[in-house]
Amino acid sequence: MDELIPGLPNDIAQECLIRVPYDGFPTVRSVCRHWKQELQSSQFHRLRKTAGLTRPVIALVQAEPALAPTAGPAKKYTACASPSYRLVLFEPVTGAWSCPPPIPGLLRGLPLFCHLAAVGRELVVVGGCDPETWAASDEVHIYDFEAGVWRRGARMPGPRRSFFACAASEELRAVLVAGGHDEEKNALRSAMAYDVGANAWAPLPDMAQERDECQGAFLRGAFHVVGGYPTEAQGRFSRSAEAFDVDSRRWGPVEEDKLEAGTCPRACVAGADGRLYMYRPGGDVAALSDDGSGVWRAVAEAPETARVAPLLVAWERGLMLMGLEKQGGGHVGYVGEVGAGKGATTWKTVAMPEEYSGHVQAGCSTEI
Repeated sequence: MDELIPGLPNDIAQECLIRVPYDGFPTVRSVCRHWKQELQSSQFHRLRKTAGLTRPVIALVQAEPALAPTAGPAKKYTACASPSYRLVLFEPVTGAWSCPPPIPGLLRGLPLFCHLAAVGRELVVVGGCDPETWAASDEVHIYDFEAGVWRRGARMPGPRRSFFACAASEELRAVLVAGGHDEEKNALRSAMAYDVGANAWAPLPDMAQERDECQGAFLRGAFHVVGGYPTEAQGRFSRSAEAFDVDSRRWGPVEEDKLEAGTCPRACVAGADGRLYMYRPGGDVAALSDDGSGVWRAVAEAPETARVAPLLVAWERGLMLMGLEKQGGGHVGYVGEVGAGKGATTWKTVAMPEEYSGHVQAGCSTEI
């Protein structure tokens, strides 16, 4: 076997390479063929994880603030009436913010209301609306953390859909999609799965109910589709949910009272501890009990400065909560650890530099 680093045993060289932070992976890959092969190996990433060197990363679809004219050296950012959206990365452990390269060819940024899902060391951007025409998009884009580049994925088949449920399965290495509405505003029952490695879509059985503006979450081997509404009930959100078991490839019975109220389920996420979490209109964050009782129990009071347009993102140790203090106000963020036995959550304020303070439409997390 060729030496990874001349003069060093390969096990010592591996100890050096696994300490490279993830944003240095593209540079390491470019050094030589052997280093590229090392980073592509599953053993390399197992060693990083075993050594405790992996880091949680929260990916967000965030509006890019407009740069206002200024006479001095300091940059000034202002709100924009028609902002473009981009992918930004936040590391909750270090507090660092960064911005990957933009998707080639998308001059107006990410599609509006696109969905974001993480599969391994890749981020998948699915669907959304064209920022200029508002036409629904069926495009798929994948960002590879290891290579630091984007590639196009196979387009979503079937009618172009918007406001659908979306979640990723790490075990299947797939992104699952269900519901939403077509270009005629008809709510959909259909579902499908995108295999990231094979770059292929496959149909799934239809849900029992039409669900527009539903929310997706994957936990405990099932794809949960929460809330939404049928075509004839525009905007009147259901309290029900359905779950697709990936082993049996069947949808379970409709759970009529999954949610406490018929509200938009946008702030409902799957926690790393296997429970569903949701921001409730009363101003707290609750977890669905895992004892089968169907009871939602408060785990934290949401800060008053983040109760308008709230968004939750689950990560390895807990939750990130983002929102506004008032309509038109500045965006703020908090992180808090949650989980069974942890008691009430204490929120920590996230320092958000001006260039990373734009409105957030979607988010997900991964570990690299």
